[in-house]
Amino acid sequence: MPYVLLTPDGQISSLHREPQPGADFVAPDDPRVRAFLGDHRDEPARQFASLDADLVRVLEDLIDALIQRNVLMVTDLPIEAQQKLFNRKNVRDQMKNYSLQLFGSEPLGPKVDEVVHTDFGDSL
Repeated sequence: MPYVLLTPDGQISSLHREPQPGADFVAPDDPRVRAFLGDHRDEPARQFASLDADLVRVLEDLIDALIQRNVLMVTDLPIEAQQKLFNRKNVRDQMKNYSLQLFGSEPLGPKVDEVVHTDFGDSL
């Protein structure tokens, strides 16, 4: 086991214990077999990895904010941490160059240092 009949796009259409005409033998741990059987054991690990990636992005943005506000100096971090931050920043900058800019290159909303006046006078 398992012998599989495949669709033209390579997906499993049926799974058999015994050889069938036109069936191919695949390893029992083949991802297609596991998916066909509904084995989602890796799903929690994938979700956790996605959460880790999201948290790394948050921490990177937090470090950037602390550095911009002069609360933290990048040189306060260990050399290894500095290298990892610079490597991630370089990759993110390269990815940004290839991303679709739907709203132009200017950020939306007021600048952080810009004061937005909300005094509408006595018009009410």
